[in-house]
Amino acid sequence: MKFLRRDLEEPNPRVLPQILIETLGFLEEDSLILAPGEVPVSSTSGVETLGILRDGRVQSPELLATVRVVRRTNTQQVGKIDIPRGPIGEGKHELTVKVLPLTKDDLVLVLVSDESEAQRVHDVRRDFVANISHELKTPIGALSLLSEAVLGSKDDPESVVKFATRMQSEAKRLTDLVQEIINLSRVQDSDPLQLAQEVGVEYMIREAIDQCQITADNRNITVSYLETTSAIVLGDRDQLIMAIHNLVENAINYSPENTKVSISTTLEGGVISIAVTDQGIGISETEQDRIFERFYRVDPARSRQTGGTGLGLSIVKHVAAKHGGEVKIWSVENVGSTFSLRLPVYSLPIESRE
Repeated sequence: MKFLRRDLEEPNPRVLPQILIETLGFLEEDSLILAPGEVPVSSTSGVETLGILRDGRVQSPELLATVRVVRRTNTQQVGKIDIPRGPIGEGKHELTVKVLPLTKDDLVLVLVSDESEAQRVHDVRRDFVANISHELKTPIGALSLLSEAVLGSKDDPESVVKFATRMQSEAKRLTDLVQEIINLSRVQDSDPLQLAQEVGVEYMIREAIDQCQITADNRNITVSYLETTSAIVLGDRDQLIMAIHNLVENAINYSPENTKVSISTTLEGGVISIAVTDQGIGISETEQDRIFERFYRVDPARSRQTGGTGLGLSIVKHVAAKHGGEVKIWSVENVGSTFSLRLPVYSLPIESRE
């Protein structure tokens, strides 16, 4: 995405040549100009969005080292740097940087491009083709067989109703699978921090609970969130609600009837943890490392009963990573599970600042 250039009012008052400003405005890369002492003179807004520049200081030691080499040798340098997306989790920006010396006032120009995105999208699409072709065969094959059964039972109304009901179930399963594939594709193809919004944590939780209420009522499961929090996170509101919704819905689907699903929040060190706890079947230690894989199901039979697609937790993992966070699990078989979505806090509650 192209970002508009902006001059840094502080701390350097240098006036850049107009031709340089206009030239940078036509480039696809984000740009940063540094004066001696690595003082930023001008940058595109994407430089801060990517986390390269914060509070007027370059955050990457690798980039600073490259800039020093350019100043010493007066030659262009090209390299790759990794910038964490947040203070926790494995999410990161993999960036290509070109650092060039400018003749005026010992300035250095840094051009930044996220070329890893193209490779990542290619990998995602390749994996999707392999996974989807397998997953779609089951409901499509079932619909084909059931339609033949309906045709063969046209003189038996009870059988027609029976097979047609199963066709509706398989059609819903297929629809849900396609929707989850679309959701995961959107999450993987987007960068929610580029056009981020301020989103209240309590609002997200209550919205996710509302979306799951009918499912919970049908199984006589109580979903409770008895706290309040004024914490705010930065990101894509719909993706964050979807992640919490997936955790709550997963807890409902894998819990016995007449049990309870509880949601709680914990704020520590600028990170808020949204924990969803159930009294369900639990997950063995051997499977806990795999549950965030696409299409992996702990209990395939239960997934068929509930319409599970095997994509919900994978979506949660990607949403967390894209927002500079992570998702953790605690689980004991036949006791229950707790999934914790941990996100960097953009705005702390007043009581936490004192």
